Amino acid sequence: MKVAALQHDVVWEDREANFARLAPQIAAAVAAGSRLVVLSEMFSTGFSLDTERVAEPVDGPSAAFLVDQAGKHGVWVCGSAPELAEGATLPHNVLILAGPNGVVHRYRKIHPFSYAREHERYAAGDRLVTVDVEGLRVSLFVCYDLRFADEFWGLAPQTDLFVVVANWPESRRHHWRSLLVARAIENQAYVVGVNRVGEGDGLRYMGDSAIVDPLGELLAGGAGVEALMVAEVDQAQVVAVRERFPFLADRR
Repeated sequence: MKVAALQHDVVWEDREANFARLAPQIAAAVAAGSRLVVLSEMFSTGFSLDTERVAEPVDGPSAAFLVDQAGKHGVWVCGSAPELAEGATLPHNVLILAGPNGVVHRYRKIHPFSYAREHERYAAGDRLVTVDVEGLRVSLFVCYDLRFADEFWGLAPQTDLFVVVANWPESRRHHWRSLLVARAIENQAYVVGVNRVGEGDGLRYMGDSAIVDPLGELLAGGAGVEALMVAEVDQAQVVAVRERFPFLADRR
């Protein structure tokens, strides 16, 4: 399966502008043969803590955009958005995965970024999510989750591909790049990390999006500008690496 990492800028807190910018980029990813297209964290608003302005209901405009794009192109599309469930006090930072048949899967970010006080504006999720995407077992994570290896370890036996969407600032870009490779090597699985570029709320983002194979080799990557990265992801390669180096069995 071909997977696309769509590294893009974000117009701050302007959903319609972002939908207009992203639609042709998704079309380009599909034209390149991608079956799964991954956008960034908070793809439609930027990483805003002003939840009174940006929070939307479940199945709101951001989810509707992903569902529309998935249905229009007959592929899988994902990105995170701020969703407030009915009756809830705080929204969740939700990674929404829309499939070509109208199905929608949601992963609610388990680790709000307390360093930036995200935990005061967004509730923490409590459930890990793995989805069968055309025979590929895909586990979903958001940004700060990348620093917590235990969740990745726990899902590794049932995962071929980890998806991590982010708004990871330039000041800690070395951490982002290193941890993506580490998660791939230690779990012997593919990792697709998609980070935004540009500036938002006083922070600068360099992207450094990457598609990494189960041995930690970089299949595709880019930094600094909007870019489309596409690579082949093969479950048979995950099986072969784990059979050749049966390291997961020694994990305690």
